[in-house]
Amino acid sequence: MSITLHVNGRAALVAADPTTPLLDVLRNTLDLKGSRYGCGLEQCGSCMVLVDGEPVYACSREVGTVAGKRIETVESLADHPLRQAFLDEQAGQCGYCLSGILISAKALLDRTPRPTRAQIVAALDKHLCRCGTQSRIIRAVERAGAHMAEGASR
Repeated sequence: MSITLHVNGRAALVAADPTTPLLDVLRNTLDLKGSRYGCGLEQCGSCMVLVDGEPVYACSREVGTVAGKRIETVESLADHPLRQAFLDEQAGQCGYCLSGILISAKALLDRTPRPTRAQIVAALDKHLCRCGTQSRIIRAVERAGAHMAEGASR
């Protein structure tokens, strides 16, 4: 079956069974490798992407359910302030979970440009990171939010 996806601002026509996990189509058909396969059970968040601005687990979301919706992967964040903030704060260690964390952080900043620490923690709670960089990750999201707010006030 042919399914039209709108990924990172571009339309893509893919041939896939509608029940195929979105993550499989992103990684294996569209060659977008940023979203990771972690647990496959919506437990770790490494597969997170945005669908119409909301973070969703791509490992369990069937591709047929997102036809025609706006999908954003971590690749869309190349020029986003989050990228530089995470580098500045050295927020990544192994990096496996980072793509999902960045996606959830973007969704938060889109809704709440200057989130509180508690809001950041709540938004990232569904992500499993074993590297111990949580405090740096929180600081990076705070930094990106401050940078975005500064740019908006100009």
